[in-house]
Amino acid sequence: MTKVFLKKQIKSRVLLGHPWVFGNEVAEIKGDVTPGDIVEVFTHKGTFVGRGYINPQSQILVRILTRDRNEVINDEFFYQRILKCWQYRQKIGYVENCRLVFGEADDLPALVIDKFNDYLVLQTLALGIERWKPAIVAALNRIFQPKGIYERNDVPVRELEGMSQQKGFLSAPFDTNIIINENGLKFHVDIVNGQKTGYFLDQQDNRREIKNIVKGADVVEAFCYTGTFSCHAGYYGAKSVLGLDISETAIQTARKNATLNGLDDICKFEALNAFDQLKQWTKEDKKFDVVMLDPPAFTKSRENIQKAVTGYKEINLRGMKLLKPGGFLVTASCTNLVSPDLFLQTVDAAARDARKRLKQVTFQAQAQDHPILRNVDNTTYLKFLIVEVS
Repeated sequence: MTKVFLKKQIKSRVLLGHPWVFGNEVAEIKGDVTPGDIVEVFTHKGTFVGRGYINPQSQILVRILTRDRNEVINDEFFYQRILKCWQYRQKIGYVENCRLVFGEADDLPALVIDKFNDYLVLQTLALGIERWKPAIVAALNRIFQPKGIYERNDVPVRELEGMSQQKGFLSAPFDTNIIINENGLKFHVDIVNGQKTGYFLDQQDNRREIKNIVKGADVVEAFCYTGTFSCHAGYYGAKSVLGLDISETAIQTARKNATLNGLDDICKFEALNAFDQLKQWTKEDKKFDVVMLDPPAFTKSRENIQKAVTGYKEINLRGMKLLKPGGFLVTASCTNLVSPDLFLQTVDAAARDARKRLKQVTFQAQAQDHPILRNVDNTTYLKFLIVEVS
């Protein structure tokens, strides 16, 4: 097996458990390099670090799958890993809908699998894990006997690995418009055309957190997508809810979700540019009891972090200005490159500019089925904050 030796002078990140080995951390490679193949990683002294897959085309040269020298990477390996993921979700109470595999946090780098009751959606985001897709599908069939499996590999990151974007059935075809249950409500999921894998499971815990603050409230949700937070607000007793999203398709689904839950009279949705509408309402001095902001990621590159921070500050400033005294701001960021500390600092900066005082109700990460490894920073990506604004 090809051997990869790390440089002497590198940070201890890899040795402390991070699965990524960057090309500039490697001193020498002994053996042939075929993209996607399994290789062994050693320190400069020859101490075994782990075994994983290699791709010279990627900045991440090797992604480590195991640190057990006796563990063989084969079809059974993937079955056991995915079974372990499923057993963990069951232990923490995620059975019907969950992020079944969360890449690096589940020791399966670049593999994402979402479970929507009896249907599974997967993404293989690196060449090395793509090579094992047949074994992964076989493992899923063996564990779940699902009604269907679909791949949503229509993501640009695959091109950095030398792969094409694609999506399609990995099982017999099935109706990809399904309905799931969440927190007592029902939601439409469009597996083929929805964002990511069709639905944002990572906010399912956080959607429960608005239960008490929305009772009897006039609520607005900007960047509402398919209206999941809005419907939760209506379900939890809001007097009125208005959801805004620039996508007409998303708004149509949001209206269907409101109908599905008997919330048509409370939850209304409009296809508008949320940035522009918040600005206009500020000029009009319009006020709400609760403002919810759940925008898409503002950047995926380090070069644009400052632009993302500016965007977060701007929308939170506008959100605060639209609140009645003592109203609640519900705000989130899924931009991986914006750390929890930076996000909080940005919200605080917006409060200073708006001359508002914030009282924190809760600050959380993604749902528990998206585990966080304490020594792997990039497994913490979602920030969710509720504050009282006065």
